[in-house]
Amino acid sequence: MPKKLRLLWLATLAAAVFLPLTASADRSETFGDFTVYYSALSTDFLQPAIARSYGITRSKSRILLNVSVLKKVLGTTGHPVTAEITARATNLNNQLKTIDMRKAGDSGGIYYLGELKVENGEILYFTISVTPEGASQTHTIEFQQQFFTD
Repeated sequence: MPKKLRLLWLATLAAAVFLPLTASADRSETFGDFTVYYSALSTDFLQPAIARSYGITRSKSRILLNVSVLKKVLGTTGHPVTAEITARATNLNNQLKTIDMRKAGDSGGIYYLGELKVENGEILYFTISVTPEGASQTHTIEFQQQFFTD
């Protein structure tokens, strides 16, 4: 795939994933020189072509966890960096769900994506561990979110 087309796909994926958050709240945390952006949303929100291109199953009962890491660079919005990302979720019944994260993108944008099946009304407590490339410390992000499939 040509680089311009790849960048267009990444920009479209980023818009599809991050735009729904503006209605609720942007989720990000800053650790030293790095800012971690994260979101979890129903894969049903993704455009079919985008979901297909990333091998994502579209469904109201599946969510997509999206994580990206930017290194602060003076005078810019930051530079995407690779990172070691692990994620898990726990529901109210204390059932642990490990989320397999996979890297998508290139130097124009780097995203870590993971999918998970959810039940209607389910509340998940997420724990994401992030070790940016070149960093010696792992940072942990925790958040909770409720999902509706009906």
